[in-house]
Amino acid sequence: MSTTSTPDLRVGVVGAGMMGADHIQRITRVISGATVSAIVEPDASRAEAAAATAPGAQAFASIEDALDAGALDAVVIATPGQFHEPVLLPALEADLPILCEKPLTPDSASSLRIVQQERKLDRPHIQLGFMRRFDEEYRQLRELIASADAGELLMLRGVHRNPTVPDTYTETMLITDSLVHEFDVMPWLAGSPIRSVEVKHPRRNALSPEHLQEPILALIELENGVLVDVEMNVSEQFGYHVGTEAVFQTGFARIGQPSGLQRWADGRFSIAEHTSFKTRFARAYDAQVQAWVNAVRDGSLVAGPTAWDGYLVALACEAGVQALTQTGAVGVEPTVRPAFYA
Repeated sequence: MSTTSTPDLRVGVVGAGMMGADHIQRITRVISGATVSAIVEPDASRAEAAAATAPGAQAFASIEDALDAGALDAVVIATPGQFHEPVLLPALEADLPILCEKPLTPDSASSLRIVQQERKLDRPHIQLGFMRRFDEEYRQLRELIASADAGELLMLRGVHRNPTVPDTYTETMLITDSLVHEFDVMPWLAGSPIRSVEVKHPRRNALSPEHLQEPILALIELENGVLVDVEMNVSEQFGYHVGTEAVFQTGFARIGQPSGLQRWADGRFSIAEHTSFKTRFARAYDAQVQAWVNAVRDGSLVAGPTAWDGYLVALACEAGVQALTQTGAVGVEPTVRPAFYA
């Protein structure tokens, strides 16, 4: 009896910068069932360097060139957010499954345009790259919340800390580049959308870059009454630390603590902490891309957050940016969720 195997999914990666190069290596070396067939990057030297890590991949200057050549079955979009829409639209018109890094687009109006374009298809085609949903600790916490084993969820507390940030990091990026993850994962954990966002400014860190007023404390109210507070801190000189604590009726749970080798020396106890999101969430990135490849191959196309989730996060980011410079909570008011995303 003869057997046949399904050919690998031909994936085109748009953008060969830090995230794009990371995904190219991940698909080539870690993920099963897929291969990088096309690299879309207008910078010729960067495209050439990326193609050298993906045997057989063709390099193209634009998504349109790659589509015209029939070089891909699905696409990973790893460019900066302001360049997503010009890639998303032709990819949707070509009926391609898409894994798009966060954000969907930089603002809610353009995100809604993507939602409207996607709804012309038979089902959702866009999976958004909020990788925390694929982190094992976050998944365990979500299961605990859903089980009600510790009673009702009352509050969520989060910390998002970076040792330093580059000079190009701006005040609004505290919201749009960093807190954006909490705007996705906290509602996902609690099973309820965001109602409002408020930002408090504690005492400023004198080690912060001169143009930044941080750390900040974000207060996020969810529709189900759960209150979320998140410390956003990008100059604490320690390491990359992302953690969450859930407060229940009968106890609490915590994720995101340092793990690994424990050392006792020189009268001190220590555990090494991560210094980058790329190591802290490496397994989550792997799981996210593998789940997406599996979904595309089995025809379901999406195995994670959708374009609608991206639109909701864009609204929350706009409220957060507004809350940076005003007193009080800023409401988040989305349009009615289409049945298409049920």
